[in-house]
Amino acid sequence: MFKHDSVLRDDVLQGLNIRPDGTYVDCTVGGGGHAESIVGCLGEEGMLMAFDQDWEALEAAKNRLQTYGDRVEFIHANFQELEQQMTIRQLKSADGILFDLGVSSPQLDRGDRGFSYQQDARLDMRMNQDQDLDARDIVNERSYEYLTKIFFHYGEEKFSKQIARKIEAERSKQPIETTHQLVHIIKDAIPAPARRKGGHPAKRIFQALRIAVNDELTAFNDALHQAARMTGIHGRIAVITFHSLEDRLCKQAFKKWSTTKPVPKNLPVIPDDHKPPFQLVNKKPIIASEQELDTNRRSRSAKLRIAEKVREWDETFTYEEGWK
Repeated sequence: MFKHDSVLRDDVLQGLNIRPDGTYVDCTVGGGGHAESIVGCLGEEGMLMAFDQDWEALEAAKNRLQTYGDRVEFIHANFQELEQQMTIRQLKSADGILFDLGVSSPQLDRGDRGFSYQQDARLDMRMNQDQDLDARDIVNERSYEYLTKIFFHYGEEKFSKQIARKIEAERSKQPIETTHQLVHIIKDAIPAPARRKGGHPAKRIFQALRIAVNDELTAFNDALHQAARMTGIHGRIAVITFHSLEDRLCKQAFKKWSTTKPVPKNLPVIPDDHKPPFQLVNKKPIIASEQELDTNRRSRSAKLRIAEKVREWDETFTYEEGWK
């Protein structure tokens, strides 16, 4: 059963400032927790578009939200197709767009999905089970240089070179097929003192592989800019992130979108084309309350950022994620 506890649910609802007749988009519907809260605030004229590239998540959301009928439209697609899917439906704008970038609990808990270093399974980690590339392909076929790069940048792993070199050596003997094979290789590559602190030694490598398999940062940056274009005036974008790379990308994009362009000192007023298209709803990220932390441990790293569109989008405010 696909059961997932959505984080910061009340904060999301308040942040999106739901209008009963509005059009809203949940870019990562998962088990449907946030979606259920949003559509519950909508009247007969309201609409929710619910995206997910994971078939199991989408089916779970359909079952959970079936009583809402035509007010919810389910879309099996990556949120990179946001603009395309809205255009197909002749929707020019949305009143609110939500991104919840966490991995759903069932994806972590089900061993056969290959996301978890705690359970032995085939190396997989695909959000979209229809795509060809999986974690096994990356671990066994990509170069030492590529592995080092993703481990360092996506996983922020300081032993990236040692782990990549150990993988290279082990796969020359036999293919690395399972999560536990990889866990043992990672442990062997990391010095014993480092293994005893900072959480599970495989955590950062598994995060890096998951991001690489699903091209998560590129997809998010692309979809976030589509959301900026497709959000209507006074509409809002809400983003829940769970690790520093996603949060940095969101923070820097929102900062650029809400900052006035520099103007010559002798101008008496700021020209309209120098005014930013967004304003921040919360300058600091919203985090889980102590009460929520007690009931949902996966909320401990969640950060919610919200921005409201106040002017038409200007492509000169585009933020390019910089390290690549």
